[in-house]
Amino acid sequence: MPATRDKMALVQDRYPRNALMRNGHHAELRLMTSDDRDAILQFAQTLPEDDLLFLRWDITQPHIVDEWIREQETGRILTVLAFADGQLLGEGDLYHNETNWTRHLGEIRLLLSPAARGSGLGRILADEIYELAGVLDLKMLTAQMTLDQHAAQAIFRRLGFQREAVLFDYVVAKDGEPRDLLIATRRL
Repeated sequence: MPATRDKMALVQDRYPRNALMRNGHHAELRLMTSDDRDAILQFAQTLPEDDLLFLRWDITQPHIVDEWIREQETGRILTVLAFADGQLLGEGDLYHNETNWTRHLGEIRLLLSPAARGSGLGRILADEIYELAGVLDLKMLTAQMTLDQHAAQAIFRRLGFQREAVLFDYVVAKDGEPRDLLIATRRL
């Protein structure tokens, strides 16, 4: 079930907004809409194969991006996009479900183009997701990554996440090989 109208109004009132990255450039942050379809597909083409290997959805496929947009429109996923000079540089997602026994939890996902890495944009997007989680009265965020995603683990550690569990051979990547899944949490 989507977030209540009052909460969604508070979320939508935050955007668009500008953020200053460490490299001195500004990024425009805004919620994803159906108008962003082509920008997302172009963004996916800039990502290294290793980044695409572990995504839940293959965002290089137009029909998958269409489904992501539909989920965004329901309010069960909130996606903040970061643009600079008209180009999509990164995105942060907050997945949540108000109606089940995990309604106090949200899952954070971050994805940056190679050009944006090291600019502080990951931290900016994470902070946006924390703010949205607060608006939705969530108590904890989870993050999932494979054990061989060392850079992602380092980023989430710096963001205050702690390792909670490792599920062995839990995911199978596109290459058909099983990988161990790390689940990390951060209390809000």
